Amino acid sequence: MKRKLVREALSSGELLGNKIKVGGWIRTRRDSKGGFSFLELNDGSCLKNLQIIAHEHLPNYRDELLKLHPGASIIAEGSLVESPAAGQSVELEADSIQVLGFCDPLEYPLGKSRISFERLREIAHLRARTNTFGAIARLRNVLADATHRFFQGRGFLYFHAPIITSSDCEGAGEMFQVTHLDLENPPRDPESGKVDYKKDFFGKATKLTVSGQLEAETYACALGNVYTFGPTFRAENSNTARHLAEFWMIEPEMAFADLQDDADLAEDYLRYLFQDILERCPEDLKFFNERIEKGLLDKLENLAEAKFTRISYTEAIKLLEKNSDKFTFKPHWGIDLQSEHERYLSEQLFKGPVIVMDYPKEIKAFYMRLNDDNKTVAAMDVLLPQVGEIIGGSQREERLELLEARIRETGMLPEDYWWYCDLRRFGSVPHAGFGLGFERMVRFCSGMANIRDVIPFPRTPQSAEF
Repeated sequence: MKRKLVREALSSGELLGNKIKVGGWIRTRRDSKGGFSFLELNDGSCLKNLQIIAHEHLPNYRDELLKLHPGASIIAEGSLVESPAAGQSVELEADSIQVLGFCDPLEYPLGKSRISFERLREIAHLRARTNTFGAIARLRNVLADATHRFFQGRGFLYFHAPIITSSDCEGAGEMFQVTHLDLENPPRDPESGKVDYKKDFFGKATKLTVSGQLEAETYACALGNVYTFGPTFRAENSNTARHLAEFWMIEPEMAFADLQDDADLAEDYLRYLFQDILERCPEDLKFFNERIEKGLLDKLENLAEAKFTRISYTEAIKLLEKNSDKFTFKPHWGIDLQSEHERYLSEQLFKGPVIVMDYPKEIKAFYMRLNDDNKTVAAMDVLLPQVGEIIGGSQREERLELLEARIRETGMLPEDYWWYCDLRRFGSVPHAGFGLGFERMVRFCSGMANIRDVIPFPRTPQSAEF
């Protein structure tokens, strides 16, 4: 007999009255004076547990079943019947229960008492067994699946960007180094005394990528529309609820597209995500709405149908300057918008999602297309209430001379980006794209306060335990 998921047992009326097999981990055990026990079983397929009735006539009832505690694993076979108990429609009358693994209640850290999220980060290998982190995993799964379905449904090709790179996409230098050299005694150039990376594995200094964008552009400029969805890394020493050293990025890239096309795609993508999780994750979202963030469902339902306001950076600054007394960081033209500015625009002024466009070139990356005013670039940020920036994107600079000039302005050398510049030499076309940090979206959709709680094993400064 093949194992059925708890989700199937609870939701499929076709299984009622049939013999089924289920497997999972015990959440609770309650013993009755009538000679039977109630076992609450969860297998991670849904938030709810399946109640199993274990009668004393089972051969291992006294020797094994009465020794089951939260965390123990079992396989149970029996009849799925209607349940007379409130709050559940069915239960399993067990014919047999096989204990796969016992669990010592004195050592198991996930007891009945409430455990803080901080403590659960210390036992991240077990936290998926809790209601909150099981729901996070299911929500994350649906958002990932929705991402692929959205882009695949629009003819985008899934592109696998390299993780090891010699190019710094953002020009910030906050990258993790990859090396095969002996760190205790690295080879050195006899003249300069510096580390000789020609002796390293790749023959040059290499890093973990901060973005797959530059490589994705090469495929967009050959195949049309592509998207990446993979891990990226930032060696930024930020111990905040918003930052991770390792996180996942979604980066679509479109050939023959401008900034308006980019903004249209971002709007459609976000609405698709919100609509999809509302349809496919009602139970988990209800849990988050009740336990984590009151009003979460209303927020997501509103955004699934929301109108996105589009304004220029210059317009945004003027609006912010009129309310300058409300901010710690005083707004003026030329600054990079802070989270308090972004949230004020989306929460107070426009009361919905906002797309800010055409930022000063000095605060944006070298690859963004220079506008005709020679002061701004064709860049955009999508702002959502509560979180601020959720998407950052731009039209890419397709003109070779201007791209090389921008590279030099940022203190880098065009020859280090020769292959990227080649895209402008050989059949250059306008193209655009954006990036979305996946964990920020999971955090937004769940209401979780700390981004470390929406990725299975968070990588942060001084923390890589698992």
